[in-house]
Amino acid sequence: MLHIRFNLNGKDVDADIHEGTRAIDLLRDTFELTGTKESCGQGECGSCTILLDDEAIHSCLLLAAQMEGCRVVTIEGLEKEGELDALQQAFLDAGAIQCGYCTPGMIMAAKGLLLHNPAPTAEEIRDAMAGNLCRCTGYKKIGEAVSLAADRQRN
Repeated sequence: MLHIRFNLNGKDVDADIHEGTRAIDLLRDTFELTGTKESCGQGECGSCTILLDDEAIHSCLLLAAQMEGCRVVTIEGLEKEGELDALQQAFLDAGAIQCGYCTPGMIMAAKGLLLHNPAPTAEEIRDAMAGNLCRCTGYKKIGEAVSLAADRQRN
């Protein structure tokens, strides 16, 4: 067993884990943060995207031990005091949510982009979102939502 400590959604936490425990399993099973979804389990779909020290990471490919000493943010960590994050609100306003399964991963990938690039071009948005698959929306509204959030955050 390994003992790890990290910051999860703004709170310092610790956990005893087995050496091969994946981040997604620790987040979902131990911390009950089920907004992080597993779909492919191979880093191809992006449904499990979280932020690790402000970088969008597929948590199905990340060992939990790699979170030691890091800041981890899941979709649950974006909402503050009952208010949606600007990006979450933009996804609602732009109609970028249909079935919702991929939405947490999409939002976390977009959040990672906006943390590093507050004024992305349409091409930069497409590139940043390329690791996230959606079978419902057709991507146009997702790009519009990210642009809308970027505009709102700058103004």
